Amino acid sequence: MQTRYRTRTRGRRSAGRRVAVSRAIVTRAIHHRIGVGMTALALVAGLSISPVGPAQAAPFVGRGDGPTQVFYVDAHVAAPPVQRDEISATDGVQTLTTNATNADWAKLVMMFGGWPQSDNNVTVMLRWMRQENGPQDWWNRNNPLNNGYGSGGGAGLGSYPDLATAAKYAAQNLQRGYPGIVSGFAASASPDVTAAAIWASPWSSSHYANGSHWSTRPVEIVQAPASAW
Repeated sequence: MQTRYRTRTRGRRSAGRRVAVSRAIVTRAIHHRIGVGMTALALVAGLSISPVGPAQAAPFVGRGDGPTQVFYVDAHVAAPPVQRDEISATDGVQTLTTNATNADWAKLVMMFGGWPQSDNNVTVMLRWMRQENGPQDWWNRNNPLNNGYGSGGGAGLGSYPDLATAAKYAAQNLQRGYPGIVSGFAASASPDVTAAAIWASPWSSSHYANGSHWSTRPVEIVQAPASAW
């Protein structure tokens, strides 16, 4: 039997001692390593680990540059629901003043008051503005609601330097002493509900004849001149 010799180093010294190793032992070790490697390669390439039959599971076919790989997933396993955050946005001062319509001014009041720019709120605001000034001249004296607060004129006959300032003072005045109207805006109540709160408030001494002088027909959307903003 032929033998091989190898030098074994221990510690910091090398004794140069040759150790006899059987060729059969070396051969068996090499064969063992090759067998382990081939087994691992077969597992990776074929993914043949405890497969289940197609009748018991739904297949998922992976995609890639290599060989096609098939995974079997239990048909009763359901994917967990995915929750996504809802994102919403409201128009800001720059957008509203650029569009410059009576609907935009109504939204501006909502923005300054911290109330939703909802269809209900905008609708009742447009109707209210129409009662104070007609749609064709809704920006009259830059005071669409004939608001006395901060306008320098009693009985709502004052004016503001621009419509953005008018919207800010309108929101502030409502917050100062008109809780019924504010509650309607905060809840995006129906236009009829908020309108009733407007009639009952001291905003107009006539109380809009308790609604008999209040129209619910659609309001024409009209853009104010740039000089009003």
